[in-house]
Amino acid sequence: MNVEVKMESPLQKDVVQMISALDSYLTSLYPSESNHLLDVEALTGENVRFLVARVEGRAVGCGALLLDPRGYGEIKRMYVDSEQRGLGIGRTILRELEKLAAEEGQKVVRLETGVEQHPALQLYRSAGYTDCGPFGDYALDPLSVFMERTLEEEGEKPGA
Repeated sequence: MNVEVKMESPLQKDVVQMISALDSYLTSLYPSESNHLLDVEALTGENVRFLVARVEGRAVGCGALLLDPRGYGEIKRMYVDSEQRGLGIGRTILRELEKLAAEEGQKVVRLETGVEQHPALQLYRSAGYTDCGPFGDYALDPLSVFMERTLEEEGEKPGA
């Protein structure tokens, strides 16, 4: 299977549908106050890098890097279509987001995910992310897991 991951607009119909599926999944797991979602319009911002993973032209995954002015990159909107999970697509998207963060001069990448997203937690931990406290505008939430990873020096490969 050939997976192509590149920067694309989140406003494309197939990508909007994928983000809508992600929203439905997250709202089935958590109350609205525990969902910290960037809407599709926010994903087009100057400080956001949005990636789409495609297999044979079909959008199967996505992820965003939010460049926070406080000096770190934040992983947002990570998603892989349920039929494509377990094939390494999420790990590929994560590596590409980390590469973008490094290219943008970020030394640390952070993320917030939910306690019920066990495959996501496993992916992040296996890629070297460790638990941390709330960051940015997040508040402590028993349904949230906050994680971060320091990016290696130049010449070393991001991701595990």
